[in-house]
Amino acid sequence: MLIKGLNHLAFITPDMEATIRFYRDLLEMDLISGIGHDGFRHYFFKCGDGAVAFFEYEIAKPMAYDKFHGSPTDRPIGFDHVSFTVDSRKELFHLKDKLEAADIEVSDAVDHGTVWSIYFFDPVNNLPLEASWDCVAIVSAPAILDTNPLPVAEEGASPQPGHWPKVSAPTPERQMIAHPGNGFAMRDDFVRRGLVHLTPDLKEVLDQQQSMEAVRTAAE
Repeated sequence: MLIKGLNHLAFITPDMEATIRFYRDLLEMDLISGIGHDGFRHYFFKCGDGAVAFFEYEIAKPMAYDKFHGSPTDRPIGFDHVSFTVDSRKELFHLKDKLEAADIEVSDAVDHGTVWSIYFFDPVNNLPLEASWDCVAIVSAPAILDTNPLPVAEEGASPQPGHWPKVSAPTPERQMIAHPGNGFAMRDDFVRRGLVHLTPDLKEVLDQQQSMEAVRTAAE
C-alpha cells in the first residue's frame, strides 16, 4: 500500500486560541507542532497517526456551513464532515458527556451498523464533526451492501493493476530534493532546542548537501 494513512487535514480558523481550547482541552487532541509569524499561524493537533491542522490569519472567517452531516446538498462544497475515532463505547459517551457539559449541542448516538457515531460542530470554526466507535471488525474487505453494486468495487479491496500508466522515468535519487517551504527555518530551531530528531533519511540528505556545498566552496 502506497498511502499509509492520513497525514493531516488542514482547515482555517479566525481564532487559534479558542481552537486550541476546543481541540486540545476539550477533545483531548495533543497540540504537537506549529509555526507562527507575521500574523500567520499553522498549528497541528495529534489525531491517531495523523493530525488535524489549522491556519490562522487576519482575514480568516469561520466556515459558512449550515448543512448537517451526511444530508444531501446541491451546493459545490466538496466536503461533508470529519470523523474522529474513539476506542470504545464508553469513550464515545464520555466525549458526549464532555460536549454537553460544555454546552455544545451534540446528537444522540447513532448505530450505523459498522460504527456508532455522535455528531456536533466545532463551536469556533463551525466545522461539522463526528466521533465514531468501530463496533465491528471487518475481517473480509470490501464489506459492501449495495442495491446497485459497482463492478469496480467488486474487483476487490486491493489496488488493481492495468488502469493507470506505469512510471517510465522514475526520479533519480540525486534529484529527490525539496525546496525550502514556509516552515523550513523552524526545523533548525526545533533541533537546537531538542524538540525533534532528524530521520536517518533526512540526515543523510543534509550531510550530502553539506558535502556538495563544501566542494563548491573549495572550487571557488
